[in-house]
Amino acid sequence: MIRSLFSFRTLSFVAAVTLTMFVADFASAQEATGGRSLIDLTPAFGVGLVVIGAAFGIGKLAAAAYESMARQPEVSASISTAMIIAAALIEGFTFFALFICWQKS
Repeated sequence: MIRSLFSFRTLSFVAAVTLTMFVADFASAQEATGGRSLIDLTPAFGVGLVVIGAAFGIGKLAAAAYESMARQPEVSASISTAMIIAAALIEGFTFFALFICWQKS
């Protein structure tokens, strides 16, 4: 788990997001383009990030659940119940985040 957390792909993604957030203030300086910002972090951009994150999370959840069901078929009922509960929590958080993103517009 820790080894995959510090993989090159994960660290490069975190570096790219961090760099984007730090540079967004400088890039959105309005004097450079005469009143229009260079980077516009709109609510639609936030919605896109939320949906991508939720899809990634539910995909990882389902993959892990199906793999554990294949290894231990006798506990597949309890695994599927836990998977459905976790997916519902992810979707609930996604709907909350979508609501917050659309309130910003």
